[in-house]
Amino acid sequence: MTVNLQSLLLYIVFTVFTGCSAVTPVFVQKGKDITLDVMTDGFHEDDVIFWSFNTSSVIVRFLPGKEPSVSEVYTGRVEFPQKKYSVTLKNLQESDSGVYTGRLIGNKEQILAGYTIAVQVSPVKLTVDSVSSSSDSCNLTVTCSTQDSDITSRVTCDTTTCHQEGGESSKVTTSGASLRLYLVNSTINCNHSNQVSWTNDTKETGQVCPQFTGKNQRQNNQLAVMYSLELSQLEIMSC
Repeated sequence: MTVNLQSLLLYIVFTVFTGCSAVTPVFVQKGKDITLDVMTDGFHEDDVIFWSFNTSSVIVRFLPGKEPSVSEVYTGRVEFPQKKYSVTLKNLQESDSGVYTGRLIGNKEQILAGYTIAVQVSPVKLTVDSVSSSSDSCNLTVTCSTQDSDITSRVTCDTTTCHQEGGESSKVTTSGASLRLYLVNSTINCNHSNQVSWTNDTKETGQVCPQFTGKNQRQNNQLAVMYSLELSQLEIMSC
């Protein structure tokens, strides 16, 4: 069984600081919103409920008979859905990854909800690191990279085809995402996927090896002309 390292660390942090194991791991794409719900009901009118981030930074307080009090740092980033004591956090960024706790202060303190939120990004970039060519081949060194990992591979093209040394390359990043670098015909593909999204970057080998693209194009044009002539001959023979 594969365990996501980021989720495991957040889970440990939550357990150490709160002593509670009822934690919900959530993955959120950067820039999206998330709603945090309390996991119980039956509150008393004089109960005080608040949400905190990483056990110390208070997001909002629900005080008896008053409107919710949002901390200054979260002003403009919090909305309140219809469900009582739930909060919606807007436009999450990577710095928002961490442990979110809903607490009740009444006769005794009670943990109402716990979330470990991992905000994930999916930028991916395919770069050509080096190019060397001769009269009969073009050699490329390419790198497929994302925020926390990268793959480097070698692609060789001749006058007819391109091939990737060792075939497709792939790896699992430290955040549990997947990174792939592979060749399809003359297109180099760089894919990155995580729990919330999928992104892709590509390059055509002809962009960096135009001399071979030109040869291939001329060969394709010659084949097209020959094919047209053959069709014409067949049409004449059928008349």
